[in-house]
Amino acid sequence: MTSTNAWPDLRGIAYGGDYTPEQWPRETWDEDVALMREAGVNLVSVGIFSWALLETSEGVFDFTWLDELIDLLHANGISVDLGTPTASPPAWFFADHPEARVITRDGTVMGFGSRGMASHSSPEYRAAIVRIASTLAERYGQHPAVVLWHVHNEYGVPVGEDYSAQSVHAWREWLRERYGSLDDLNRAWGTAFWGQHYGDWEHVGAPAAAPSVVNPAQRLDFARFTDHQLRECFIAERDAIRAHAGQPITTNFMANQSWTTDMWAWAREVDIVSDDHYLWAADPEGEIGLAIAADLSRSVGGGKPWILMEHSTSAVNWQPRNVAKRPGEMARNSLSHLGRGADGILFFQWRASRSGAEKFHSAMVPHAGTGARVWREVVELGDTLGRLTEVKGSRVVADVAILWDFESFWAQDLEWRPSEDVGHAERVRAFYERCWRDGITVDFALPGQDLSAYRLVIAPAQYLLTTADAANLTRYVAHGGTLVVSFFSAIVDENDTVHAGGYGAPLREALGVAVEEFLPLRAGDTSTVVWNGEGADELSADVWQEHLVVDDAEVRGSFLDGPGAGMPAITRHRHGAGTGWYISTRLDAAGLAIVMKEVYADAGVAPSGLLDGVEVITRRGADADFTVAINHRAETISLPITGHNLVTGTDAPGMLDLAGGEVAVIRTSRVAEGGGR
Repeated sequence: MTSTNAWPDLRGIAYGGDYTPEQWPRETWDEDVALMREAGVNLVSVGIFSWALLETSEGVFDFTWLDELIDLLHANGISVDLGTPTASPPAWFFADHPEARVITRDGTVMGFGSRGMASHSSPEYRAAIVRIASTLAERYGQHPAVVLWHVHNEYGVPVGEDYSAQSVHAWREWLRERYGSLDDLNRAWGTAFWGQHYGDWEHVGAPAAAPSVVNPAQRLDFARFTDHQLRECFIAERDAIRAHAGQPITTNFMANQSWTTDMWAWAREVDIVSDDHYLWAADPEGEIGLAIAADLSRSVGGGKPWILMEHSTSAVNWQPRNVAKRPGEMARNSLSHLGRGADGILFFQWRASRSGAEKFHSAMVPHAGTGARVWREVVELGDTLGRLTEVKGSRVVADVAILWDFESFWAQDLEWRPSEDVGHAERVRAFYERCWRDGITVDFALPGQDLSAYRLVIAPAQYLLTTADAANLTRYVAHGGTLVVSFFSAIVDENDTVHAGGYGAPLREALGVAVEEFLPLRAGDTSTVVWNGEGADELSADVWQEHLVVDDAEVRGSFLDGPGAGMPAITRHRHGAGTGWYISTRLDAAGLAIVMKEVYADAGVAPSGLLDGVEVITRRGADADFTVAINHRAETISLPITGHNLVTGTDAPGMLDLAGGEVAVIRTSRVAEGGGR
C-alpha cells in the first residue's frame, strides 16, 4: 500500500506535541483533551515510548488503553501522529535477547533503564520492531484519528555506533557489498600503511579502540555503515506499516544537533521531513542555530513543507545549564520555524512529567498548571497559528546555498588533523550567521546536486570532496555562478585519501589557486590580513593560514604576519562566466562581512540592510507572499513591508512598526507568476 496523502489530513497548521497519557491516571485524560481544545491543539504524537505497555511479552499485546485514548482524541477533534515505540525496547526483550545490547567502542556493554539501547544490527531486534510496527498498523491503519505515522524516535540519539558481535558480522557483509573484494577494500583503506593489509574477511573488525589512531578510512566507512544500519531499521518499520496503512510516514530528525545520520539520504525515505530542535542554552543567540536547523530541514526535503515535531516551550533538562525561555521567545522560535517552511509546530511534551529523567523539561502544560505564563503563551500561540492557515503549503525560495555534507563532516571530525581548532560546525555557523545578519535567506545543498538555481554557493567546510563533485562545482562557476570556498577544503576524496595533485587540486580550475602547505597557528595566536578592496585596510584572523600557490587568481588580501607573512590570503578568480573566491584563513565576523560584501556584488545578491537582530523570511504561495518578521531586539523597529498582518488582523500600509520581541506575518497579494524564480 502506498501513501495516499502527501500531508497529514489536517486543516490549518499542525499544532500540538508528544502526549504520554500512560504516565497519568485516566481522569487526567479528560482534562487533557479539554485543555487541548482550549489551546487549539489539532495533532498529538502518541505511543512513542509505550512498547512495554503495548507488547507485554513477546507476541502478547494489550491495546485496551490505546484504543480508548485514540477514540477519546478523535471524539474531541484531535488527530493522532501514531508512534512506533521502537526507540525503547522493553525489559523482557533484553532478558530474552541479551545479545541485542549495544557495545561501545571501548567495549562497554550498555545496560537497561534508558532509551535507544538496542543494536540496530540485531536480527532479534529487527524482527521485534517489524512485529510491533505491523501489529499497530494493522489495528489502527484505518482509524480516522490517525493521520500520520511516527517511526522510532531520533535515530542515532543516544546510540549510533555499535561494536557488538552482531554489528561486526553485519559490517563485514556491508563491506563485501560495497567493495566486492579484499583487494578493493585494501586499496580504498590504504592498508599498506602501518601494515594493516587484510587477507581474510573474518579478520576485518570494527574500528574499536586501539593503541593508537585507527585507520581513518575505516572509521569513515564505519560511520557510513552505522547510518545505513539505522536507516535499514527505519525502512523495515516503514514498509511494515505501509502494508496496512496509507497515511504519510515520518521519523524525527535532529538537524544541526546530531551528526550520526545523513539527513539527505534519510529524507529520500520519508513521506514528510520532520525535525526536533532545542535551543542550545549556552548560545546567547540561539535563534541563529534554530534558523540553521530549520533551513536544513527544508533543504533536505527539497523545499517542501515540513514538521517541527519537537521543540520546547521553555527550558530543557539535559544541558549543563537549562535556561528558561523569556516571555515571547516561544512564539518567536515557533514562527521562525514556520517562516522557514514548517507547516507543523509541535512540542515535547504536552504535560510535564512528574517522574523520570525528563521531569524538569518544560511542557505545554507545565508543573505550575494553567495559571502559568507558559500556558498562557501556549494558548496565544495556538490562536495565532489558527489565523495562519493560508500560509500552509507556501514555500521558501533562496538565491544562496551553503554546502552541508555529512560524509565530509564525519571525515573531518576524525583524529590527527592539522589543528584541533578547525571545526566544520564553526565555519558553517560563521558563514550562515553572516548571511543571517545580512538578511539573506539560505538553502543548504550537497556539492554534487544541481546548483544552477543559486546565484551564490558557499563551501565553508568541504574537507572531503569527490572529483565528480568538484567537477560539478567547477561547472557551476563556469556557467556564471559565484563560489566561495573556505580553508581546509577539497583535501581528500571519498576514502579520506589526499587528492592526487595535492591539497585543493580538484578545485584548482575554479579557484585559480592550490595549497602548498598548511600553516596552522598556535593556540591563542592571531594574524592580520591586509585587504585590497573596499572597507577596512586590515582584517583580523586566527587559527589557520595556508601557503597558497596562485595561478591566475587576483589576490584580494595578504597575510601581514604569522607563518604566511607576505603570502596571499584571499583570492578571486574569474572562470568562464563566474567567479571563484578562496579564503585561506579564519576571519572574524567583521572581516567576513568585508569580504562577503564584495562576494555579494559578484553574485548579484543584495543584503537587506536590516538592523542586527531582525529576522525577515518570505514564503511564496500561489498568489501571495507571506513575510514573517521577527524582532529579536528590545526596541520597536520599522520595516518597509506592505500588506495584511495575519497575526493582528491589521494592515501595514507601507511601513510595519514591530515592537521589541514581537512577530508579524504579512500577506502581500500578487498576480501568480508563471515560470522563473
